[in-house]
Amino acid sequence: MMRDDINNAIKEAMKAKDERKLSTLRMVNSTIKNADIDARGNGKPPLSDADLLGVLQKMIKQRQEAVELYDKGGRAELAAQEREEIAVISAYLPKQMSDDEVKKAIADIVTETGAAGMKDMGKVIAALKTKYAGQMDFGKASGLVKAALTG
Repeated sequence: MMRDDINNAIKEAMKAKDERKLSTLRMVNSTIKNADIDARGNGKPPLSDADLLGVLQKMIKQRQEAVELYDKGGRAELAAQEREEIAVISAYLPKQMSDDEVKKAIADIVTETGAAGMKDMGKVIAALKTKYAGQMDFGKASGLVKAALTG
């Protein structure tokens, strides 16, 4: 489903002669195909839409890191290009949860799993990833889970 959306957007970008969007979507398509090839090499089926969310999030994270480096290096034009790519890729992710929604989701999962301490952190993170894939930044959520389980 997501693959079809991306392929259709590539066609639209070609017709509209939107070079930035076109090149970004082609890069996304290429990354997805490479991930499929890696999965096939490991004896797994092609990636599902849920798996693709992780791939897209990784691409966004890479671009965010590049933006920071370009900003530090005084390369505003390259930072702007990366931000444009982030905007294009983000359009294919579900709406991100607010901090309050993340905290509530963590509290709910802690209650559901019966997590009692730091030894249960992995179980809580795994449940969050299953239930809220693509909707939250698990790097930030990890710190919030740690705080919830220790205090």
